[in-house]
Amino acid sequence: MALNPGSAPDAGPYYENRGYQHEGLYPPSPLVVPMAPQVYTVYPAQYYPPEVPQYVPRGAAQASAPVVHARPKASPETPCFTKTKKVLCGVLGLGVVLAGVALAAVLLWKFLEDDCAVAGMECGSSKICVSPSHWCDGVLHCPQGEDENRCARLYGPNFILQVYSAQSGSWSPVCQEDWTDSYGRAACQDMGYRGSFYSSRGVVDDSGATRFLKLNKSAGNVDLYKKLYPSDACVLKMVVSLRCIECGVPGPAPGRQARIVGGSVARMEDWPWQVSLQVQGTHVCGGSVITPEWIVTAAHCLEKPLNNPRYWTAFAGIQSQSRMLYGSGHRVAKVIPHPSYDATTKNNDIALMKLQTPLALSDRVKPVCLPNPGLELQPAQVCWISGWGATSEKGKTSDLLNAAEVRLIEARRCNSRHVYNGLVTPAMLCAGYLQGQVDSCQGDSGGPLVTLKNGVWWLVGDTSWGSGCANVNRPGVYGNVSVFTDWIYRQMRANG
Repeated sequence: MALNPGSAPDAGPYYENRGYQHEGLYPPSPLVVPMAPQVYTVYPAQYYPPEVPQYVPRGAAQASAPVVHARPKASPETPCFTKTKKVLCGVLGLGVVLAGVALAAVLLWKFLEDDCAVAGMECGSSKICVSPSHWCDGVLHCPQGEDENRCARLYGPNFILQVYSAQSGSWSPVCQEDWTDSYGRAACQDMGYRGSFYSSRGVVDDSGATRFLKLNKSAGNVDLYKKLYPSDACVLKMVVSLRCIECGVPGPAPGRQARIVGGSVARMEDWPWQVSLQVQGTHVCGGSVITPEWIVTAAHCLEKPLNNPRYWTAFAGIQSQSRMLYGSGHRVAKVIPHPSYDATTKNNDIALMKLQTPLALSDRVKPVCLPNPGLELQPAQVCWISGWGATSEKGKTSDLLNAAEVRLIEARRCNSRHVYNGLVTPAMLCAGYLQGQVDSCQGDSGGPLVTLKNGVWWLVGDTSWGSGCANVNRPGVYGNVSVFTDWIYRQMRANG
C-alpha cells in the first residue's frame, strides 16, 4: 500500500498491491496489464500471471472477410407456401410464442426471486425486498416492520447479547433468567453464524444499560423475539453473554518480532486467522478468518478486474507461499465489497469473501473475533500486523509469513498537516510509529490488524493504504473494522 511517491499527502491515497512472485514462475507476456498503478518498478512484467481471464484482450484472434449467405427464395415446396399450411404454420408459430412467453415468465419470476435474495430480505407477504444495509437501523422499511425484527448483536469485551427493541428504539441486554442454549443458537443464527454456537453464560452488565429485556416463559412456543419484553432491571442482576464461535483464542504469547518491512518469520500458530488470497497461484492480498466460511479483507483488493469470486482462492494454515503452490486452497463463492467503498479516498475499505467449502479448524487455522461495539481501545493500544507483504519499500514480497508489533495512533495526530493532512476518516485507523521503521507494505493489503484484550484477540483493522512503507510521518492506515461489525453480521445473515 502506498501513496504516489513524491505527491503531497492531500493528493489522495494511491496504493500499490503486488503479490508474492515465485522466481521464473511466469514467462514474459506482452499482453499483461498490471493490477495496480505503476508506483514501483521492481516487478518485471514476467512476474505477473498472464492467464487471468480479464487480462486477455477480448475480440477475435484474427480478422477475416465477412461471409455473405444468400437467403433462398420461396418455392412451391416451401412448408408454409400453401394456404392450409400457412394456417398450420400460424398455429405452430403462436404455440411457440406462447411457450416463449411462459418460459420468460418463469425466468423472470426466478430472477426476481433471486434478485430479492441478492438484495437482502423479503418483507413477508408484501414481497418487498430490503437491502441488508437497512436491517436493524431503527427505520421501518417493511410495511410490518420485519426489517427491525430479529435484530441481535454482541456488545463489549464480554460478548453481552443485545437485542434491538422497536418499542424503545434502542439496543438492550437480555436478562439471564430462564435463558437456555437453544435461545443462544437462535440468536447466533440471526447474526449470521449459521449452525454455529459455542457458549452462553450470565455476566454482570457493563454496558451502562437502563433498560433490559426479559423472557416471558408463558408465551408458549413462539419466536424468541416475541417472548422478550422490556424491563427496568434483571432479577438476578445478570445478563446473557453469548459466544457464537470460539474465536480469538490466544496462542503462545508472541515475542516482539522484527517488522514486516525487513521482517522476521512468524508462526502460523500465533496468527491462525491469517489467510493468503490468491489469483492463479499468485498472492494478491491478505485476509482474516472470522468463521470457517467467511473472510474479511480490503475492498480495494476486489477492484475491477478482480471483482469476480471465481478468480480467487484462499489458503489458510500454510506459512510459506512456495508451499501454497502445491497445496489445496479453498475456492471463493462470493465477494462482497462494502457498498460505500470509495476507490479514490479508500474510505470504507472493507470486504467479505464467502468460501465455497468451510475451512477445517485446527491449531493453525482459527477465527479471530470481530470487535464488538463498546470494545474500548486505548489511544496507543498495542496491536499486531501480519502478512506476506514486501520486506522493504519497493522490495519483493516475502515467501514466509511475517508479523510486527505496532501501536494505534490517534486520528488527531494522524490527520495533522505533517502526517496525512485530513485524509484519515472515522472509518479508518492509523497504526505504526511516526518515526517509521515498522509498517505493513504492498502485498499486506486486506490483512489483519489485531489486538489482545481481555484474553481475546480482536480484529480491529484491515490493511488499507499508506505512503510508502515505514517512512517517517507516514504510518499505515487500516479499515476500522469496529465501524463495520453490524454490516458484517447483516451480510453473513443475508448470504448464509
